[in-house]
Amino acid sequence: PAPPSLLWRFVKQNISVFVFLVLSFVGMFAIYWYFNPGGIEPSAALAAAVQSCTTLSAPIVKPVPARIVRQRFAQSPPPFNIGIIVGHRGSDSGAVCDDGLTELAVNTTIAEKVLVQLTAAGYHALLLDEFDTRLNDYEGVALVSIHADSCGYYGEDTTGYKIAGSSRTDSTALVDCLNEHYGVATGLTIHSNTITTHMTDYHAFRKIAPGTPAAIVETGFMYKDRELLTTNSDIPAAGITAGIICFVEQQR
Repeated sequence: PAPPSLLWRFVKQNISVFVFLVLSFVGMFAIYWYFNPGGIEPSAALAAAVQSCTTLSAPIVKPVPARIVRQRFAQSPPPFNIGIIVGHRGSDSGAVCDDGLTELAVNTTIAEKVLVQLTAAGYHALLLDEFDTRLNDYEGVALVSIHADSCGYYGEDTTGYKIAGSSRTDSTALVDCLNEHYGVATGLTIHSNTITTHMTDYHAFRKIAPGTPAAIVETGFMYKDRELLTTNSDIPAAGITAGIICFVEQQR
């Protein structure tokens, strides 16, 4: 018999390679058909993919209903605010002496010095008129109203000071501090037998916010204690300031 041709000999020697190539081709065709059943040309698919990546589209806007934003943490407490009422300021002159000295003038001088002393000590204070609109629902660490007693002579015992706290809130600690420091500073005694309902039910006590400690101070009598209240007004001012600071520091 004739010897086999070189081509047949080559195919016979590499039959396993040919089988592998055929199976590989069949497998790739099957995979291609599975993932591209619609017969889309690869170039068309690639073009569609590029187009989808490069086309700009408007952002999706979803309307959100308005909601109240609630604070997670409590606000920091306000600074220690101290209110000082200048007795009769913005209203009338108060008591008037025969020589023209008015209670308003005495109250103003002392109140302004209290303000200066408190500010110098690092406290926040403000002066208020007798019927100041800011008294309505006023909130603060303390409210003190400064007044002076009558200028008439009613005997040798018409000297001394008076302090009354609000009957509408607990003002005992404030009154105690004021009594202690004012008496020591001025050397005056408490004239307690002339404390009236006009002091304990003072109009400002009814206006301020509940819980605000408040007191009214009658610094002395304008006849017997006149020199202390006028020439030496630094002394009663210092006594009131020390009493307020005593109370404020207890609240920290």
